[in-house]
Formats: sequence, C-alpha cells, structure tokens
Amino acid sequence: MLSIEPPSGLRPSGDMLTAHLLALLKGWTAYGYDLVQRLDAAGFGDYNKGSVYRALRQMEALGLVSSHWDTASEGPARRMYTVTPYGLTFLQSWLAIFDAQRKALEGLLNAVPITPITPRSPARRPRQP
Repeated sequence: MLSIEPPSGLRPSGDMLTAHLLALLKGWTAYGYDLVQRLDAAGFGDYNKGSVYRALRQMEALGLVSSHWDTASEGPARRMYTVTPYGLTFLQSWLAIFDAQRKALEGLLNAVPITPITPRSPARRPRQP
C-alpha cells in the first residue's frame, strides 16, 4: 500500500477524518481503539486518539453512525460503532465531491503549462550626477 506522508504540521481536516472513519465502518462494527489501530495501519497514524473519539461522538450526534455498549466480551464494556444508512449516503456524496474536485484540479494541471516562477530583479534607479 502506498503511504504518503504529509508535510510536518499538516494534518488532514475533520471532514477527511469523518470520511476515513465512515469508510472503515462500512460493512462492519468496531470500537474506537480498533478504528484508531486501523487508521494507523492504513497510513493515517497522524490522527490523535482524542480526535477520533470526538469525531465518533459528533458523527453519532449527526446520525452518521450509531453505537451500543458491548458487554458480551471479557473485560470492560466497549462502545461499538456502526455506520448508518445516512452515513453511507454521506460517504458516497463526499466521495463524489472529492472526485469532482480531483478532476477539476487535473483539468487545471493539464490546461495550464507549469513553468517555474523566477523572481525579477528590483528595478535599478539611474545614478544621479
């Protein structure tokens, strides 16, 4: 898998985190720590664990995911997250917008030749006698 490291200090936006979490939850149910591990394994380890949990709570408030407490397994209860039909629709819409933006950028890159910008020398004033 290709992993591209963003420049230092540049973090993906909250919308990107939401899309990543929805994509990870498509087709299965997971708890927060598992999602953090899967983001890391996919090359998105820059997300703060607290940010992931906050995003999941916000996504649940928006109806993108639902959750329940899993008490069946040994150990403490864990909150399990599942994508909702609305979450899947949101993800598909987000991907369509993202794809349209990608195509627009490619169109700009193909239409305009990229030439390096060279700085101009400052204009010189004529010498005074």
